[in-house]
Amino acid sequence: MRGSFVLTSALLLVAAGCAGGMGGIGSPDKEVKESSGNPFKGVRFFLNPEFKALVEATAAKHPDEAASIRKVANYPVGTWLSDLKAVGNLKGWLDEAKKQQDASGVPTMSVIVVYNLPNRDCSAESSAGEFKVEENGEARYRTEFIDPIAAQFKAHRDQPIAVILEPDSLGNMATNMSLPKCQQAKSVYKNGIVYAIKSFHLSNVSVYLDAAHAGWLGWDDNRAKIAKVFKTVLNEAGGPHMIRGFATNTSNYTHLSNRDGAALEPTNPCPNELAYVKTLGQTLAMYGFKNHGFIVDTGRNGKGGIRSKWGNWCNIHGAGLGERPRADPVPGVDAYYWVKTPGESDGSSDPNGPRFDEMCAGPDAAKDAPQAGQWFESYFMDLIHNAKPPL
Repeated sequence: MRGSFVLTSALLLVAAGCAGGMGGIGSPDKEVKESSGNPFKGVRFFLNPEFKALVEATAAKHPDEAASIRKVANYPVGTWLSDLKAVGNLKGWLDEAKKQQDASGVPTMSVIVVYNLPNRDCSAESSAGEFKVEENGEARYRTEFIDPIAAQFKAHRDQPIAVILEPDSLGNMATNMSLPKCQQAKSVYKNGIVYAIKSFHLSNVSVYLDAAHAGWLGWDDNRAKIAKVFKTVLNEAGGPHMIRGFATNTSNYTHLSNRDGAALEPTNPCPNELAYVKTLGQTLAMYGFKNHGFIVDTGRNGKGGIRSKWGNWCNIHGAGLGERPRADPVPGVDAYYWVKTPGESDGSSDPNGPRFDEMCAGPDAAKDAPQAGQWFESYFMDLIHNAKPPL
């Protein structure tokens, strides 16, 4: 994926440019949850002690900057369920979140990224997943991956959970069906996401479908394509009310409000991420999506103007931490959130290593990067140095 998360042993945890406004399957105990009300308001965010430990270990190596480094541990990051091992850790993560909730007396939100479709990230190499379509991947995704996740969500009914569902998947359905691996996955992506939406339709869970970013789907025809894909998927899942909204800029770098995109792709009517969110919301309204909110990943988009091509996505050199996670930052946006864990690599820059993607050795990519999901200390330090607003 364009910057995915795979931390070993665990990690839990609109305005300028275009126009318009924003805006257990079948089980008898399935609860109804309408897409109204921002679930990020009135809650605390789960802070993962393992992420804090990584930050602390880095601070110990950089004593002159330790105070700034330690500030990062005070912000929440996404919890990525990107393989079966991570699913096995989910109970422990949610139990830890419950401890924080009990200690504070305030509902404590966990943001969970569900990311393991068969033929995952079908247009890239560095984050290929463990399920393959041709190896019974669809059935395994349901029974070995989604069902255990849903069971844990049900077992933690008194805790708020936000799900960002399958980054890069439906975006690939909208634009990359010419690629054989994506074409093979088309029906499996749709069926898997429908199954997940139905499984996660619980009173304590708010689902956000991934909607890529301005540099991928900002164009008028691409927005129309993704809106049609969303409509097809949601009609089969039960209707637009089955989700709370959409997630954008996941693991990406598109700035919230500057106009860097105008220079990169002058034909794109959405030169930044808030412009995209605003106009995508307007497009989606024409397809029956109303009163849905957005989550925007601001973990690495603080600086802007750091890419030679908008499509470059791997460990982009010069990136900085962006706006801090918070609820209701601008109209139509439920939250800014650090969905991609700051400091985790998008993929290895070694062309001789496994899962190598040429993007990770490109002119915009940071050098000496480890495998996707591994801690990339020098990159983490750059994110701190380039943070806007500063830490």
